[in-house]
Amino acid sequence: MRLAWAILWMAAPLVAADSPADQAAGAGPVALSLKRAVEVALAPDGNAGVKLAAEALRQARERSNQARAALLPDLGGAFAYQSRTENLSAQGLNKLDIPIPGFHFPQFVGPFTVMDARLSGSESVLDLSAIRRYQASKTGVAATRGDVETTGEQVAGMVARAYLAAVKADADVETAEANVTLSEAVLQQAENQKAAGTGTGIEITRAKVQLANDRQHQLEAANARRAAYLRLLRSMNMRLDLEVQLTDKLAYTPVEAVTTEQAQAEALKSRPDFQAQQERERAARYSASAAKMERLPTVAAFGDYGSSGTGMENALPTRTYGVSVRVPVFDGGRMDSERQESYSEYRAEQVRTLDLKAQISLDVRLALDAMKSAEDQVRVAREGLDLAGNELAQARRRYAAGVTNSIEVTDAQTRLERARDNQTAALYLYNVARIDLAQAMGKVRSTVQ
Repeated sequence: MRLAWAILWMAAPLVAADSPADQAAGAGPVALSLKRAVEVALAPDGNAGVKLAAEALRQARERSNQARAALLPDLGGAFAYQSRTENLSAQGLNKLDIPIPGFHFPQFVGPFTVMDARLSGSESVLDLSAIRRYQASKTGVAATRGDVETTGEQVAGMVARAYLAAVKADADVETAEANVTLSEAVLQQAENQKAAGTGTGIEITRAKVQLANDRQHQLEAANARRAAYLRLLRSMNMRLDLEVQLTDKLAYTPVEAVTTEQAQAEALKSRPDFQAQQERERAARYSASAAKMERLPTVAAFGDYGSSGTGMENALPTRTYGVSVRVPVFDGGRMDSERQESYSEYRAEQVRTLDLKAQISLDVRLALDAMKSAEDQVRVAREGLDLAGNELAQARRRYAAGVTNSIEVTDAQTRLERARDNQTAALYLYNVARIDLAQAMGKVRSTVQ
């Protein structure tokens, strides 16, 4: 059932010719873009981290409801019907001296019935500590909501990196196939040269060795691609036997220039983990205030109303109401210890906030440096690929003209293959750097849209 839903979710806007049911039946792989992969992972039935974060938010809301209950009326009803006997001598009543001739307290009375039906309630009139605890719980909900957003950013970044790794694996396979095709062409050229009397057998052997190496690399690339696809599906919480086809390719997409100061300011504004930490610090401050206010008097109102008697036929209405004031005097130092513990927790949250702020600054600087380096690598790799392609073309022309032997062609071929790998690696690192910069600024999900 989950597989059918996932196929419908991913393929409906992307594949118009085939229905999701046809694709599930094996009509073809499901087209998957980076945006769709992130959406599937962040869906309610997606990544496990997203589901756990949602459950943590529900738990925080229920804890807030529990704290609020201390400020609301507490109502209850009770009904009791008893058949009793009493030993009056155990209460000392038979020893009372009542000057009535011939009267003596009985030692044992009963059985008799007692019935009581009553509605009782209480209400906190003034409890500043409970109010502070409720405020702390509401702030805790806001902090947990920020944790949910943080988890979404983390999952989006993880899925985006897994997707890019799978795209790189596709590019590696394509490069390996191109290298095999090139090696076959060079081998054919060596055989033609020998047939024409201008080549030697060692040149054919050398070309065959190169072809064998390229075929070995092709097998390794295909296996690495299968592993990358499995890791991508696992990060999305999808079935591992689902066949997908990635629609995005490694490409150079310029990023809007931003200064370090601008990036840091945007990160402090947008990163949900920093916002959640600020809420946790505020909640710790409320908790410390609540512990301090436990020393203050509390006022509560109470009351009950009901009927009591030996049975329904003689039950009479009775009631009780009043106000109670509680003033703490001595508790063995418990409240003092709780107050010191709460203030220590508040100071710890302040330290965490400052530490996270410094970490955000480091993340932004590292991401910007990585982005600049990746841009330079893409430019150099592109230039190297053009030069290696020109070198191989010239070497093959020289070899065909009999000016040189196949060693020059093989060396140029090796450099071209390395240049292809360098370009793939540079584009991959550049796109990963884009994701890292977006995560440092708290904008992964908006970046992949």
